[in-house]
Amino acid sequence: MTLIALFACAISYACVATSAARAHDIPADVKINAFFKPAGDRLELLVRLPLASLIDTDFPMRGAFLDLARADEPIRGGIKVWLTDNIDVYEDGALLEKPRIVAALVSLPSDRSFASFEEARAHVLGPRLSSDLDLYWSQQLLDVLLEYKVRSDRSEFAIDPRVDRLGGTVTTALRFMPPGGEVRPFEFHGSPGLIYLDPRWHQAVLRFVVEGFWHILDGTDHLLFLACLVIPFRRLRPLVIIVTSFTVAHSITLIAAAFGFAPDWLWFPPLIETLIAVTIVFMALENIVGSNVGLRWIYAFAFGLIHGFGFSFALREQLQFAGDHLVTSLLGFNVGVEIGQLAVLFVLVPALNLLFRHVVAERIGVIILSALVAHTGWHWTLDRGAVLAKFPFPTLDAAFFASLMRGAMAVLILAALVWLASGFVRRFMQGKDGFADKALAKAPARERR
Repeated sequence: MTLIALFACAISYACVATSAARAHDIPADVKINAFFKPAGDRLELLVRLPLASLIDTDFPMRGAFLDLARADEPIRGGIKVWLTDNIDVYEDGALLEKPRIVAALVSLPSDRSFASFEEARAHVLGPRLSSDLDLYWSQQLLDVLLEYKVRSDRSEFAIDPRVDRLGGTVTTALRFMPPGGEVRPFEFHGSPGLIYLDPRWHQAVLRFVVEGFWHILDGTDHLLFLACLVIPFRRLRPLVIIVTSFTVAHSITLIAAAFGFAPDWLWFPPLIETLIAVTIVFMALENIVGSNVGLRWIYAFAFGLIHGFGFSFALREQLQFAGDHLVTSLLGFNVGVEIGQLAVLFVLVPALNLLFRHVVAERIGVIILSALVAHTGWHWTLDRGAVLAKFPFPTLDAAFFASLMRGAMAVLILAALVWLASGFVRRFMQGKDGFADKALAKAPARERR
């Protein structure tokens, strides 16, 4: 009876080990290192990734360990399914044929050869690990050398890595090595879409216009703030002034942050996120108690400065795809944000007009909608404030006070610009109807609209 039990346990252990290699879970955290090097009439893509990211590959096992002597063919099959079939490379806009797998090598986690392209290439083409080593398949690395045929190493190259399915979180460090040029590093998460490795200005601008458009549509807090701005003022002239002032303001701080003029303290991003929630609450409450178009554009400008920093945090990773066209890419992003805002307004303003005309009286509707927004913004303020409270209070040293003085100077300059612009705003708001701005400010909210 004892021998039968031992035999059954041995069989069960073998089955479990085999099934673990055949149907393993998706790894939680995958890090990919890659070199992209065109040379002559060929392009080499050198990739290092965890062996476990080749999901559902039938690795041959020797007991509980990887059988390296029989692993070459299934590993190459896994490379085709999970790597080469999910990476598209373009030369001058034309999709290249699938690459040839020059070499595939299982490496130990302790290997450090991917510090440079030369070391990594020599390592992949070098001797393999001994098949006698007892290696757990889920702990090893896989190095792959892929070769593409190209017309010239001076062509314009782009890559579309759809590698997000290799793990729960996939981080890729890609180094583009143009002939005779400096190495251009990229680091991105998931699948970033088509990447122009040395983009032309129009390619960079188009990417950032699209990025800005989708960012404003995906940003719930920015959308709620925009709704608060326009709920009481839905006529053309107030909308033009209010939305333009918001756009100009967030463009200023977005560009300033991109050029390194924003504080780099760890508590600054959670502070900005908290302040964004506060701006939503403030605008909603102002709608409830009564709003004034003469002040609304100033609020939009002041709070737009805060939202611009919020945009910059979302844009940090994307700026690496701008190439040498940082300024034009930032302008493209702002154009995309403006297009997104206009798209929202084209839907929101008619919807509000229909709501106030057929469902609820305008003043009551403004109060109800603003109260709902204020409720949401207040909860965001509490949640984000709790995150901010976890950071220690900044040290009151010379560097802190120097940054504070620079910030105060910037605020004074912006305040002067707002004062200078106020005359233009008054003339614009008077328009052809000849209404004085003072009369507009004193009129009841219903009449001003």
